[in-house]
Amino acid sequence: MAERLAVTAAGLSFQNPIVLAAGTAAYGRELDGVIDLDALGGLVTKAVSVAPRSGAPAPRVAEFAGGMMNAVGLANPGLAAVRERELPWLAAHLRRARVLVNVIGNAVDEFVAVVEGLEGSPVVAGYELNVSCPNVRHGGMEFGADCAVLADLVGAVRRATRRPIFVKLSPALPDIAGTATAAVDAGADGISVVNTIPGLVIDPETRRPVLGFGNGGASGVGLLPVGVLATWKVTRAVRVPVMGVGGIAAPADVVQYLLAGATLVGVGTAALVDPRLPERLVAGLGRWCERHGITTLTDVIGRLEWPA
Repeated sequence: MAERLAVTAAGLSFQNPIVLAAGTAAYGRELDGVIDLDALGGLVTKAVSVAPRSGAPAPRVAEFAGGMMNAVGLANPGLAAVRERELPWLAAHLRRARVLVNVIGNAVDEFVAVVEGLEGSPVVAGYELNVSCPNVRHGGMEFGADCAVLADLVGAVRRATRRPIFVKLSPALPDIAGTATAAVDAGADGISVVNTIPGLVIDPETRRPVLGFGNGGASGVGLLPVGVLATWKVTRAVRVPVMGVGGIAAPADVVQYLLAGATLVGVGTAALVDPRLPERLVAGLGRWCERHGITTLTDVIGRLEWPA
């Protein structure tokens, strides 16, 4: 089954396409003893900024009938702490799973500084530039909302590293395929779609937002068709691998993303609810391939049959 599920994305070999989406596993240590991270294709770390960030006020997470709202505010311990404490742990515990680091900043030079500061870490396989966070006031969606600004950012990071760069885009973009094209033209090796979708949930009893920040990002099963459509649009526009993210809770959801063109599939909210789910997704995908006589995922990726 291992060979059947193997994929290659941006020059990196993944033993299977299942990846923990950014923020789901923090920096890996938090899931030690709960899940076998090395059984997955890889993980995207929690965000890393130059300096520590305290994040948004509590409460940061709240459930609603259609999924989950969050406004964590990209809280993280900062570049030095991640480099000196978190990445060595990953290097000591992972042998097969790939590690992509989610990178954030308030300015282009901050993104570059984080990447340059991580270049000496051998466990880092590549980077995911977060240009689509809906729950911070600065350093969030503005980098992905303007193609010229995005191109400047990607170009600057491209000059700082030879490792693969994925760019994570928002589902709220008016032309997500065009934005992906701008990122690729500037040097991106891959695209991640989608981030959470901006939303607001109000508590009728208190007449206040359920999150301390106010608005936040909506995720969960309701995001599945949004992410699948974005994946299909982007893979028709660019010739780089896409990581499809949003709403995945079952092997059939993984297959939807693969058929739409995704090479990697990021699991987020469902893994927070059930941390052992990603391992079951790997097994379930293997069984689906066996039932359908699939010997390589190349026969699945991008094979959506669109109505005439």
